[in-house]
Amino acid sequence: MCNINKAMTGSTIINQRQHVGLQKLLALAATAHSSLGPSKKLKFIQDDVSGESILVGSCLRILENLEPTCAIGQLVYETVEAHHKVYGTGSGCLLFLAGAWGRAALVCLQRGVSLPHIVAALTEGMDVCVDVCKKSSISFEDLCMSPSSQPPQKRITKAPSNSHMTPKGQTARKMKLSRHFCETDPDSVSVLEPHLPDTAHLAEGLRHGCDNAMDLVIQASCMQLKNTPKDTHFAFDVSKVLTCVLPGFSEDHAHVSPGCVVLLNADQSLVAHQLQDTLLNAALICGDLSYAYRHLGFNRPTGLQCVADQPRLSSVSKEEEWMEKVLALLLHLKVDLVLVSGLVSEVIIQRCCKNRILTVGKVRASIIKEMAKATGAVPVTYATQLSKHCIGTGVKVGTWREIQRDQRTSVNIYTGGNTQLVTAVITSFVHGKLQVLEDRFWACAYRLNHALKDKAVLPGSGVTEMLCVCHLQKQANVEQKTNSFRGVVLHLMADGFIDYLSTVMANSSGISQVQARTAVNQQLQDFNGDRSVSAELSRLVLDSRPSAGRSVKPAQVYDNLSVKQEAWRRALDLVLLVLQTDAEVITGVDESSHGAQADLMFL
Repeated sequence: MCNINKAMTGSTIINQRQHVGLQKLLALAATAHSSLGPSKKLKFIQDDVSGESILVGSCLRILENLEPTCAIGQLVYETVEAHHKVYGTGSGCLLFLAGAWGRAALVCLQRGVSLPHIVAALTEGMDVCVDVCKKSSISFEDLCMSPSSQPPQKRITKAPSNSHMTPKGQTARKMKLSRHFCETDPDSVSVLEPHLPDTAHLAEGLRHGCDNAMDLVIQASCMQLKNTPKDTHFAFDVSKVLTCVLPGFSEDHAHVSPGCVVLLNADQSLVAHQLQDTLLNAALICGDLSYAYRHLGFNRPTGLQCVADQPRLSSVSKEEEWMEKVLALLLHLKVDLVLVSGLVSEVIIQRCCKNRILTVGKVRASIIKEMAKATGAVPVTYATQLSKHCIGTGVKVGTWREIQRDQRTSVNIYTGGNTQLVTAVITSFVHGKLQVLEDRFWACAYRLNHALKDKAVLPGSGVTEMLCVCHLQKQANVEQKTNSFRGVVLHLMADGFIDYLSTVMANSSGISQVQARTAVNQQLQDFNGDRSVSAELSRLVLDSRPSAGRSVKPAQVYDNLSVKQEAWRRALDLVLLVLQTDAEVITGVDESSHGAQADLMFL
């Protein structure tokens, strides 16, 4: 929609003669500052051509509505998108720190620090930060022992170093030749803790200002817990959670329902009313329900022509023949409901509706799998593969609300078994706000999901970042005695965390950036190396405007261990990749000259 170059040049003047990539990275990171912290500010992005606008509330939504016309813009977007697909939260932290550490690298280059020194120092700083997370993480055992007070800090992780030593003794960053960069080491978090904390208490510390969204998440987790066998550990399964957005209702109507709630058009709604409260036979299809669909990996033979002995006299097309065959098969098997993971054409939907068969498309694969488990149905790739052994039983449909504006109806598809399928119904009078509310729900859901997976959390309210600042500054002072370059880089890396804390604090409390930075620096002076940081840093209230009725103390705010570590890693990987690209563009690579590659980092 909006041109990304215009967005960048509007906030930063780009010097075309040196390190353009780093400058563009800084400009892109600046566009998402308002999305940090528990009090996120919403933005409108307007299309210069059509004049249409969209309301966004996260850095991912900002980037995906900008047109990445440059390589750096595309790289930044794909990095944030890849992180969001895996973790569902933490993208704002990633983009901000990429900008902050990119600025640190740019300042070092302007001061004459060589590329190898910058890379080595940034990598060393990341190792320091990972070690801080390892030592300050809070295990679930501690949360269970002391749920009402700040738990003691306990080391539970291995967090192996993500680096290796070069022959010259310098530490070099290991990166994958992939758009997705480094993935989390499965051994980086402990899975040995048998105890689980109270889910409501844990979710309370992971709200991060999204109170209504986290309330829905708690309801969804409670519904799943009811259907979890008693002899197994409960893990909030986001793959079995859906969202259904309904415009035209107040936000107070938002709720969680067991089963799968979907929006249907007028014809589908009529069939749903006819099938309501009766046990249905269900067919499950993994793929598109269309004549032209072929499964992934299918290669149609090329250069082949079908030759018939007699001319084709019928005017019926092959697609029409296929449709008649599928419809006859569904009627023969007495199918009432067809759930399809892919697309379904409107023609097929209408033909099925005329025969009192409800067909629903775009159903997530995980939902198809759960429905198969609950009903005994066997999913097939093509509708022509259906047989009586593939049909499931025991499904019901029930209508919830009709939306008068577009004549659509929300319908709940559910089973009577112990299914963990739940749907969060998101409502708002403001149509443009629905996407923001849905994003907030998923961010809360993923925060709870990752906390239960990690079996550990980090101290929130900026405590972990403050610890990193203190350790980076301490290491920088040591390095400056022997190597001034590394000390400079580590100090600038620590400044990136200070900028992050100041921005979150300014967004949350409404004070200026200067005032926020002064408050953070004062906390650093008062910290004075004391390891019992919880009591001292609880005064750094990053979420200083809690909702009415909330009494969560800053010391009880938690962050995700794996999400934060991976956001930091990807931010640094992005900076190093852009840094090397700039260096190659500016200096060039002459393989024939001796030592030409000495100052370049190869990924």
